[in-house]
Amino acid sequence: MHLQLSDRTRGLIGADELKRMRRTAYLVNTSRAAIVDQIALVQALREGWIAGAGSDVFAHEPLRADDPLRTAPNFLGLPHLGYVTRRNYEGYFREAVEDIAAYLAGSPFRTLVDPATA
Repeated sequence: MHLQLSDRTRGLIGADELKRMRRTAYLVNTSRAAIVDQIALVQALREGWIAGAGSDVFAHEPLRADDPLRTAPNFLGLPHLGYVTRRNYEGYFREAVEDIAAYLAGSPFRTLVDPATA
């Protein structure tokens, strides 16, 4: 499912909001790229309105080679992998093995139900 932003959330953080932040502040966006005005963010980084920014979400993924964020000072761009931790993967793999074993035993317990037929 691809979630769309509304007019209220698109560009939620623009030049005005970035200018109100402390010069020592860091903006971190792991939600949706479009909530932050990317042009304003590049300007904020280049002009020192904020200390830096990090994001793992971009308007175009993967981030284009010519995207201005790539050359913006104090910007850290990462792939959208914030959920990747040893603990999460241990849980994913343990549950996958449990699901397969339960299915093979004829008693699956984590099943999807189609609301139209429920």
